[in-house]
Amino acid sequence: MSDAAIPKPTSGTQTFAGKTGGRIGRRFRELSEAGELGLIAYITAGDPSLDATGKIVLAAAEAGADVIELGVPFSDPVADGPTIQRASERAVRGGTTLAGVIELVRSLRMHTQVPLVLFSYFNPILQMGIEKFAETASAAGADGVLATDLTPEEADEYRTALHARDLDTIFLVAPTSTDTRLALIAECSTGFLYLISRTGVTGERASLPEDLPALARRVRRFTKLPLAVGFGISSPEHVSVLGGIADAAVVGSALVAEIEKAATVNAAAGAVADRIRALKRAAREGISKRSA
Repeated sequence: MSDAAIPKPTSGTQTFAGKTGGRIGRRFRELSEAGELGLIAYITAGDPSLDATGKIVLAAAEAGADVIELGVPFSDPVADGPTIQRASERAVRGGTTLAGVIELVRSLRMHTQVPLVLFSYFNPILQMGIEKFAETASAAGADGVLATDLTPEEADEYRTALHARDLDTIFLVAPTSTDTRLALIAECSTGFLYLISRTGVTGERASLPEDLPALARRVRRFTKLPLAVGFGISSPEHVSVLGGIADAAVVGSALVAEIEKAATVNAAAGAVADRIRALKRAAREGISKRSA
């Protein structure tokens, strides 16, 4: 397909930071002005409990996480690697539900203004009802939603409901996405675009894919949204490299692993905070530092 045949992003949804007045948009503008790579932290909600997750999220925000994704546990987490699968299974066994995670957001909003993204499979959202989900999530103080297995072709009702309540709709793009599909996903996205760095499931990796810079350049042809890279990001060295490629790094399995091996909730919160401080140090002082 020639470039002329590829649909171009329109100005309606493709501002640099999604909702110009939202927390996600404001944070990415601040990062851009500082020339700093953002850090997005993924935490599985309800592992080991929702109260524990609240303490861990507040510790992560205090340590420097720019956006926090709250993973809604699901009984069949097919896109996740072993670490997040185990966390999701523990949370489901503990009785964590989508409604409970939304109530956690409401509680967190009394203590922090860090941008919060609900990271869920679509089934729990559909079971709650799209309109009810959008209304309750927005009222609780959520900023955006990423439904991992919802395709843009099936997302019209979802996007309409969320946008009406000022919730960003974040979608995934992958190395296997065609140019036509990249254009479609970019058109449906607000807040930021989540770039999967490699094929496969989530999990820590020793190095980043060699073709990631070329992939990021290709994705940027279709959007002015901030680009967040995830899957396999775990170390300050990864963050340093990503500074010249993306606008944010998403760290998930490495943080969930810290929670899994901690003996107490306080130890888990401390370990997550320590890991985030090290990653943010690389973003602020390492070779990832960019000119504003």
